[in-house]
Amino acid sequence: MTSPTGQTSAPILLLIQGGPRPWTSDRGFSLLELTIVIAAIALLATLGLQRLWGLTVEAERVAMEQVLSGLRSAIGMNVANQLVRNDFQRLRALEAGNPMEQLAETPSNYLGALANPDPGQIEAGRWYFDSGNRTLVYRVRNAGSFISTLPGPARARFKLEVVYGEGGAPRGARLVAVESYAWTVDMPKL
Repeated sequence: MTSPTGQTSAPILLLIQGGPRPWTSDRGFSLLELTIVIAAIALLATLGLQRLWGLTVEAERVAMEQVLSGLRSAIGMNVANQLVRNDFQRLRALEAGNPMEQLAETPSNYLGALANPDPGQIEAGRWYFDSGNRTLVYRVRNAGSFISTLPGPARARFKLEVVYGEGGAPRGARLVAVESYAWTVDMPKL
């Protein structure tokens, strides 16, 4: 078949009919091409998982800090109420009490007051009040990203501390960490 310009249209006809295409190969991917694709996918998956891990750790840290912030606000309101009433005896009693009792509603991951529990038996991601040593404890879920001077399972402990002013009269209260701790966002070691 010849066009008015004198050129044949056979190659176009072959393309329409599914004939051979000069720019492709019937042999598929080479081993090198396949290796490069797999390596690229593995690299992207690794970067994605590392980012996901960092977000998981950050979400746990923020959730813990949010509970602590709510506790500090509730404690501050209770302390202000006791100071206005000059009820120093009730203010002093806060020091031995459970900080979670200051909240109108406890977090859903709060187990309650437990007498000298074994931290290793407490499910990670849970709060509890250790009535034996009068501390509020958060059992850390992402232990590989949590640094503490406390031996044993990863956890953070907090204690309600009354602040005294001149003459020994209470002037406030605060929730303080019993041991120092820090969060890291490093990828866990497998």
